[in-house]
Amino acid sequence: METVVELAAAFDSGRLTSRAVVEQALARIADLSGEGGRAFIRVHAQAARTSADAMDALRSVGRAPSCYAGIPFSVKDLADIAGEVTKAGSIALADSPAATAHAPSVARLLAAGFVLIGRTNMTEFAFTGLGINPHHGTPACPWERATTRRIPGGSTSGGAVSIADGMAAVALGTDTGGSCRVPAAFCGVVGYKPTARRVPIEGIIPLAPSLDSVGPLGASVACCAIADAVMAGEPPVPPVPADLGGLHLLVPDNYVLDGMAAPVSQAFDSALARLSAAGVRLTHGRLAPFSELPRVNAAGGFASAEAYAWHRKLLSEKGALYDPRIRARIERGLVQSAADYIDLHRARATLRPRLDAETAQYDAVVMPSVVILPPPIAQLEADEAAYNRLNLLVLRNTALANFFDRCAISLPISRAPPVGLTLMGETMGDTHLFAVAAAVERVLAD
Repeated sequence: METVVELAAAFDSGRLTSRAVVEQALARIADLSGEGGRAFIRVHAQAARTSADAMDALRSVGRAPSCYAGIPFSVKDLADIAGEVTKAGSIALADSPAATAHAPSVARLLAAGFVLIGRTNMTEFAFTGLGINPHHGTPACPWERATTRRIPGGSTSGGAVSIADGMAAVALGTDTGGSCRVPAAFCGVVGYKPTARRVPIEGIIPLAPSLDSVGPLGASVACCAIADAVMAGEPPVPPVPADLGGLHLLVPDNYVLDGMAAPVSQAFDSALARLSAAGVRLTHGRLAPFSELPRVNAAGGFASAEAYAWHRKLLSEKGALYDPRIRARIERGLVQSAADYIDLHRARATLRPRLDAETAQYDAVVMPSVVILPPPIAQLEADEAAYNRLNLLVLRNTALANFFDRCAISLPISRAPPVGLTLMGETMGDTHLFAVAAAVERVLAD
């Protein structure tokens, strides 16, 4: 599927209609040889067709709500859609009341004329970075799919696959420790985590409100920038790429490079070399606050404590319906004390300004999104030790932006094998980060 900017131009010129694009997306979802049946939990086929026809009619008389009206988007099964039960990739919420209103992020995309294609699959309750779901199946990432089904990354697994396979132009995801950026890296697309406060998290089933954010996935930086702006209630315009010669990026030498697989290292080094050749100034250095996170999170971190607070009643009633691996993660919150939780907040309040001071002179911090390649689904389904170990490794780098309340974006620097490059900006530095990312994207696409 074309990018959001390309689709808007095609609609404006009359080369494409929304109905044609939506039909193409629906055909890909329905293709039994593809991943649609695992990527989507629910498909809004008839509503999408009706909406597409409405956007085409409005555009024909100059009344389209925006130039992006008619572009198909998918929604992670964590966000409320009025009249539907939000199940968060679980079966434990099947008999819950239907939502009475759209989540604000969904409502804003609909108000701009984006066409809702359906709900996408995810890690149950968003609580791993792997993307495995025993209730609805696990969609495979595009790499080596014909021979080895590999994890898509999580928790926005279906959203990433919906973009990679042309089933949607934008995917609404959430990101608590990397849930937009990990699947983006594994599926060869772009994933964005905004500064959390910019996009409302109301109408979203929480994982850890201290870390939760709502972000988009798309085929390009501009796709994510436009969708992010709509969800944040800001003017949706493509970013203007920053001047490459004026960019100064920091490459941390500690923490984020540990355990890196050889293909990831090669792709990352190649990307850095291309950026340097294009005039970008790269500085290698140590960011001490990064190395302190294992100690700070040793008792379980924000996710276990805050997830358990939300889930404890549901667990007591329907715990047997949970994926046991997800239940075990949530129940870590049982052993965290109030003192542990208070200490965690104090540590965050101390470490955040320290990192701010260490990165203030740079346009972004650059690192591999994930230091390994996506392992086979069957391996992780069969080996709980590998599941636990690799989940921690997959989320390690991306979780930094959530803990430090930053914005961050993952760009594909290799698709076969899939490797993502992360740019992490400053708190509330989203506009600048998009400009940096757009410039980097141009270099790496050449």
